[in-house]
Amino acid sequence: MRFTLRQLQVFVAVAQQESVSRAAELLSLSQSATSTSLTELERQSGCQLFDRAGKRLSLNALGRQLLPQAVALMDQAREIEDLLNGKSGFGSLDVGATLTVGNYLATLLIGSFMQRHPECQVSLHVQNTAHIVQQIALYELDLGLIEGDCQHPDIEVLPWVEDELVVFCAPQHPLAQKGQASLEELSREAWILRERGSGTRLTFDQAMRHHPTPLNIRLELEHTEAIKRAVESGLGISCISRLALRDAFRRGSLVPVETPGIDLRRQFYFIWHRQKYQTAAMREFLDQCRALTEGVTRSDEIVLPTIA
Repeated sequence: MRFTLRQLQVFVAVAQQESVSRAAELLSLSQSATSTSLTELERQSGCQLFDRAGKRLSLNALGRQLLPQAVALMDQAREIEDLLNGKSGFGSLDVGATLTVGNYLATLLIGSFMQRHPECQVSLHVQNTAHIVQQIALYELDLGLIEGDCQHPDIEVLPWVEDELVVFCAPQHPLAQKGQASLEELSREAWILRERGSGTRLTFDQAMRHHPTPLNIRLELEHTEAIKRAVESGLGISCISRLALRDAFRRGSLVPVETPGIDLRRQFYFIWHRQKYQTAAMREFLDQCRALTEGVTRSDEIVLPTIA
């Protein structure tokens, strides 16, 4: 065999970072050692894997073919190493989650997973849907839990549980007394919405796409908690997941406004790269997620686990 696992590890890091210096820092190697390892891999195989433009390296066609196989082989090598070291094979797990899923489900799921598998190194990255999809496509994450649409050709998408957005307002708002609103009434309100690129904003925009009157969008915010505080302060109305609002509805600090003319249903999804090797940790975590939502028809009905 002409290549080593270290050479493949360097190749993967350079491919993901598009820089020898950043890959060296990630791997805790010197820049010269990293560059030498990559050069040796290309020399021994007689193939060029990158197009070089100054200090930036980008994968060529052959490199793009090699990347998923190299990532899968590195994952399997880590599992073998863990087994030889007397571990269960649950070496590491990198999960990406969009904001609603990350804040209200993924943190508790990961806490429970780590209690059962303390030897596993788990990391959670909370970003909007566009960022999570990009990281999955680049093999920077093992799994994604998203609330938005994903049409990337290299990514496997599996439905998880249904979710629903709901329009809401402060208790003192006139719509709170009515309990529901028409499209015409909604068009007269000031709105506080999630930023573009988020799954929540995409669902909302699709639901409102046939409405001829542009909405008065006063604020766009990246965090659901900030949106809830702004609505409580009387700055406008908003629309986010019922899951993120169930405690506020229970307390009465925010009030739902039903919208019979708008379909605000959506799905939470699991995503991973089609060519990604599924580690034991990935399979176990997916099973845990499914067990949490077994028999549940909508996300706000989930009974959340408590972490000791």
